[in-house]
Amino acid sequence: MIEFTAAEIAALTGGVLTGTDPTGPAITVTSAATDSRECVPGSLFVAKPGEESDGHLFIASAFERGAVLALAQRAVAGPDGPFPAVIVPDAVLAMGQLAAEAVRRLRAHGDITVIGITGSAGKTTTKDLLAGILAADAPTVAPRGSYNGEVGVPLTVFEAGWDTRYLVIEMGATKPGHIAYLASLVQPDVGVVLGVGSAHAGEFGGVENIARAKGELFEALGPSGTAIINADDERVLAMQERTRATTVFFTSSEDFSATGHVVRARNSTTTPEGNPSFTLVFPDGSEHDVVSPLLGLHHTANLLAAATAAYEVGCPPELIVAGLRSQAAASRWRMERTERADGVTVINDAYNANPESMRAALRTLAELGRGRRRTWAVLGEMLELGDRSIEEHDLLGRVVVRLNISKLVCVGPNTRALYNGAVLEGSWGSEAVHVDDVEAAERLLSAEVEPGDLVLFKSSNGAGLRFLGDRIAQAVPAAAPSTDQPHRSHEAGASGKAQQP
Repeated sequence: MIEFTAAEIAALTGGVLTGTDPTGPAITVTSAATDSRECVPGSLFVAKPGEESDGHLFIASAFERGAVLALAQRAVAGPDGPFPAVIVPDAVLAMGQLAAEAVRRLRAHGDITVIGITGSAGKTTTKDLLAGILAADAPTVAPRGSYNGEVGVPLTVFEAGWDTRYLVIEMGATKPGHIAYLASLVQPDVGVVLGVGSAHAGEFGGVENIARAKGELFEALGPSGTAIINADDERVLAMQERTRATTVFFTSSEDFSATGHVVRARNSTTTPEGNPSFTLVFPDGSEHDVVSPLLGLHHTANLLAAATAAYEVGCPPELIVAGLRSQAAASRWRMERTERADGVTVINDAYNANPESMRAALRTLAELGRGRRRTWAVLGEMLELGDRSIEEHDLLGRVVVRLNISKLVCVGPNTRALYNGAVLEGSWGSEAVHVDDVEAAERLLSAEVEPGDLVLFKSSNGAGLRFLGDRIAQAVPAAAPSTDQPHRSHEAGASGKAQQP
């Protein structure tokens, strides 16, 4: 984080500076955190109210760990009077004001490119891919895990220093206006929209409102900016009319044509191990064969998006291709594959879910099985679908049967429609099972999963199946030596708390 004095923070946020000695040395912060456990000497602790707790309760703990200033909504007494703080009406909005000033100063100091990424699915994977490519070229800052909301974006900005060349920002939203707000903080030079799906349609009031919200990123770009458009998504393609920026496209279609730059994937398929494979064609005419360590054909769009963004900011094609070929999943619970000692394969993709990503994961499971291995789909609820929830869960159950997946386990009271859809489509006997909770699912899987089985866990974050997937992946088979450890082929780093879809 670039340095700010307490007086500067008060002036920028319109806050009141309290608990400081006006005759003493100026307080300077060099990092920021919203979790007191992450504070280090020189930290600014943002005491924001939370859903489950109140950051003001942890101000003392933050100062014990080295915080020198709090950004808070009320003063908190310490052993010698109030802790040094800037008191503001809304700590989260004040974070945004501070982040906006940080970006302004970074731009004034030197050459920094800000890249914003949004979409209904694939944001975190694309962000990780792009950050990996750019980091090989120059100092790069990107979000931890899925830090993509009104708290996560400022925290990402605060990680940037004077030497940062690329700042990658993931942007999520729960209602119209959120992405416009986030874009106003960072003023992106490049915007990437991956796709428009039906996730959180209930919150937005329909898919068309989701499209309007995602397109706010393109509207925020200036005439000198670059809008990177998924030409394979009709709703994203239509967004080209909403931007003043130069439009650049990525596609897996041979039939798409446009004026300007187009990045293509030709002969897109998967390897027998489920890894995306295609020929990457850049606007300069160069062609490169790519086999990615990621799992599932649906990642081709994410790979293309990252390649296009990197190309447009000036990375050499050879550097881009090397990054695509080498990078596995960097964030947890995104098609994370674990091979157990007894030959059971666990695919844990239970971080987010919507009808589109559910179908993509199920297709990958079916392709990996291909009649050679028994396949399990352990599915939880897709949240926030609104009035379409029952219909979408019913349709998903039918998809499971049509893909010839061997076993379906529907977890939780709100997956009854999923189970019913499978039964009505022709899943009889023990092929489809409904269980009330995660504990019942764990008992079932522990008793019935056999060596060689493929087991997919997929649900929205709130359903909690990602933790069940971890436990099943780490289970030590009875026949295996107790010292054996499972191998996670798509090992991931720290997840960070998700912010917005």
